[in-house]
Amino acid sequence: MRELLSTDLRRAGLQLVEPSDACDRTLRIPLDNWIELGALLLLGRNPKTASLVDSDGNTLAWKGSADPAECEERITTDANCFAVIYPWDLLRMNEEVLALMDETSLLGEVSPLASLTGCIRLANGSRILPGTVIEGPVVIGPNSQIGPNAYIRGSTSIGANCYVGNGAEIKNSIIYNNTYISRQCYVGDSIIGTHVTLGAGTCTENHRHDGRHHSSMIQGTPVNTGRLKFGAILGDGVRTGVNTSIEAGVKIGIARTTLPGSYIGKDLM
Repeated sequence: MRELLSTDLRRAGLQLVEPSDACDRTLRIPLDNWIELGALLLLGRNPKTASLVDSDGNTLAWKGSADPAECEERITTDANCFAVIYPWDLLRMNEEVLALMDETSLLGEVSPLASLTGCIRLANGSRILPGTVIEGPVVIGPNSQIGPNAYIRGSTSIGANCYVGNGAEIKNSIIYNNTYISRQCYVGDSIIGTHVTLGAGTCTENHRHDGRHHSSMIQGTPVNTGRLKFGAILGDGVRTGVNTSIEAGVKIGIARTTLPGSYIGKDLM
């Protein structure tokens, strides 16, 4: 993510510097904020110390001061900008970042019996086995194995040392490092932490029959995610039994487990 964002900023004529080298003209951009370049350049042209905020008042970037609260002006933008506040905001961030990809880079091993379309980045040591179909944009980290007969759809990011088994499908999701997704799993519009093991046939639901936006519980209150497709969020070290079904919007906490055939209809923290 940092690499892709850095490349996009450089293409816009911006120079990246270390925080210790910052000056009054330096634009300070937290990595967990997504900012449309036009809005960022508007901030850069402002001669005063200023902060850039979205329509909800969340600070996106600032310049002229180490503390955005000390800026003289506050610029509100309606452009495609947002701060990562809730977990599902990472899915939107992932979609925006992967949309910046404009070329394929295959450093790993790809079977001639696999099908790859769209922009795909495959890191060293990773393998795409026969029968696998990948539709970009997709990023796969080093030393991961995909397939055989897996189906990966964008926008999906898969980390290092991951395994996606026979017949598994992953769509528009973030899979962190060292995670094992067994055969016949479906992971859609979801975030899966590190060192997670999904038992065979584990399925994340991601669609409402009534066409409304999904909600997810935050501190006991349902929050509208603004997403028509939203799966589950699994913390680090989660292990699911075979044929576990996880309802849309559900969160499973760190190191929690499920029994074979479980239906998880509410947060398991």
